[in-house]
Amino acid sequence: MKRLLSTLSLLMMILCSTSCSDSGQKSNNPLLAEWDTPYGVPPFNLIEAKHYAPAFKQAMSLHNAEIEAIIANTEEPTFANTIAEYDHSGRLLADLNNIFGMMCAAMNDKDMQALQEKLMPKLAAHYDAISMNEKLFERIKAVYDKRHSTDLDEFQIRLVEKMYDGAVRQGALLDEEQKERLKEINEELSLLSVKFDNNLLAENNEYQLFLTAAETSDLPSSVRNAAAEKAKEAGKEGQYLFTLHKPSMLPFLTNSSHRDLREQIYKAYLNRGNNDNSYDNKEIINDIIRLRIEKAHLLGYKSYADYVISEQMAKEPKAAYALLEEIFTPANERAKEELEEMQRLFKQDIHDEDAKFESWDWWYYAEKVRKKSYNLNDDQIRPYFKLDNVRQGAFNLANRLYGLTFRPIVVPLYHNEASAYEVLDNDGSHLGVLYFDFHPRASKSQGAWCGYFRTPSYDRGGKRISPVVSIVCNFTRPAGNTPALLDLDETLTLFHEFGHALHFLFSDVPYNGLLDVEGDFVELPSQIMENWALEPELLKTYALHHRTNVIINDTLIERIRKSSKFNQGFATTELVAAALCDLDIHSLTEYKELDIDTFEYEALYEKRKMITEIEPRYHLSYFAHIFAGGYSSGYYFYTWAEVLDKDAFEAFAETGDIFNRRKAQALRKLLASGGKRDGMTLYREFRGAEPSRTPLLKARGLWVEPEQTDEEMQNSTNVETK
Repeated sequence: MKRLLSTLSLLMMILCSTSCSDSGQKSNNPLLAEWDTPYGVPPFNLIEAKHYAPAFKQAMSLHNAEIEAIIANTEEPTFANTIAEYDHSGRLLADLNNIFGMMCAAMNDKDMQALQEKLMPKLAAHYDAISMNEKLFERIKAVYDKRHSTDLDEFQIRLVEKMYDGAVRQGALLDEEQKERLKEINEELSLLSVKFDNNLLAENNEYQLFLTAAETSDLPSSVRNAAAEKAKEAGKEGQYLFTLHKPSMLPFLTNSSHRDLREQIYKAYLNRGNNDNSYDNKEIINDIIRLRIEKAHLLGYKSYADYVISEQMAKEPKAAYALLEEIFTPANERAKEELEEMQRLFKQDIHDEDAKFESWDWWYYAEKVRKKSYNLNDDQIRPYFKLDNVRQGAFNLANRLYGLTFRPIVVPLYHNEASAYEVLDNDGSHLGVLYFDFHPRASKSQGAWCGYFRTPSYDRGGKRISPVVSIVCNFTRPAGNTPALLDLDETLTLFHEFGHALHFLFSDVPYNGLLDVEGDFVELPSQIMENWALEPELLKTYALHHRTNVIINDTLIERIRKSSKFNQGFATTELVAAALCDLDIHSLTEYKELDIDTFEYEALYEKRKMITEIEPRYHLSYFAHIFAGGYSSGYYFYTWAEVLDKDAFEAFAETGDIFNRRKAQALRKLLASGGKRDGMTLYREFRGAEPSRTPLLKARGLWVEPEQTDEEMQNSTNVETK
């Protein structure tokens, strides 16, 4: 949908201070002009870094004017003249913020980094000024107090309550001195998060490990070719370059027999943000924790974890802890068993009585065990997982479950490696636009994510505004004549992010304020998609050998299936360890200067007896999820949502058809509901029962059958006899 000129006209009428020359300047700013682009996507071909600051200034002015209009209304506050108007306000600013945020993660050059540091505190101050505006809050409270005595439907009441509670959580009930302090805290936190992320990006990009042909002779040809291409790009043709990006580092850790080189690259990865250099994050972490504790206290909470989790499905930290501890203990024990098997191979290789198995040995020896125990290795798998085919596999699944179609389209792209598709619903109608951006580059953050360029919503006339969604990853690049080939983890990642995209595309809520779901619900739509990715029936639609086009055979599928629980002790332990560290540091009730390394060691290795051969998935110094993203006190979200996703997939399995269309429609209804009701209520409606943890424990190979009592054993015998 085109950005409406009427919005800008309203701005000029309200502000009454725009000269003709200013108006001319605005029309030249592609972020403020009408977008004459297919499907109303952002005109990326026209947008430059210099356009953001004036666009944000103008959008904030419009938003302020919209709020002033609500406050200036002399009529009694109602849902229509206060709540609905507030809900519709700030759309231009929200769209700008979405675009800028996505670009700062995917195209973060020096100009964008400087803009982030300049704009994010201003944006934080802008939203604080609105959320703490006393006159606005008085009107919201007036509607809130009468919500059950007026003619409001359940979703309107839900919106009123969320709006009121949100204002309180953002400081509306504080006195003036406290409000000013909270504003200062929020501005400081916004800037610290930007600096943390920029430091991490710099650390990722600065490390380079150049190797010779002899030092890479034992690596698979696909890994060597990719490293040779990377070295050539860096001006060192004939050498092989490895970096801290996972598509480069993990294949090296998995396949290189050079233990000293594995140690070098893995330690560099582990020490990002912790090198006592200009990119060090330890002081930033201390400042963030100090400010978050102060913020929690200002708002009446014991800790920042209490503040964050109070509005999640878990409700309080002890519920999150209970789940994590329940899973961590058996996972750590399983990891010990995995380690014992690897140590036998380690001793055969390292003829040194004093040599100790270390964390940088894990991938290498795990791969040896996988090859020995399951006759399976990365070289056998990758040729069948061509990136384009895996994407098509995700499309196939969405079509099978929901009847969706994905059509390539020509639209403005922010990078020449990106691509875009129109998403058509099962009746052929337009559902949204989906971008893909798959490969690492210096300006891109690590990891994978899915986000909006435009959120789904409804305009004032009740017409749906379709979303523009983007999936961004850091997958292995093509090398020479070999296309981009994925390993199993990357394959699951694509399906995971695709699940987030479907959640955004399906979203259908009547008010913008009901769009968001609880944080520990967010990963359900993504993680459930992983359950289908390696199912034989779906695999055979997309797992084709990239050279021969031959479909993956049943023997290899069976090996993949049998190995699905392989190394799950390690994978679960490193994941939950990071979540526990996150909860621990955000559960602090008083601040004192933290030695980050000591804090982590005590939390994991002393308190919880985690085996020292495993590192947490994220050390605090590079834990961007919690210090530069939206997962502070919430990295447990992944595990909480995994209980839901495994239980939800079980609902499909119970029908005898994992592609059951009727069950898929029920799941779509759940995903489309956003925050219209609380997540657990919506989940119970879908499942017809409370979620069970048993499918999760079984999927991770951690389930232990409970011992039967004598009475249960007798009853079982009687049944068998009958």
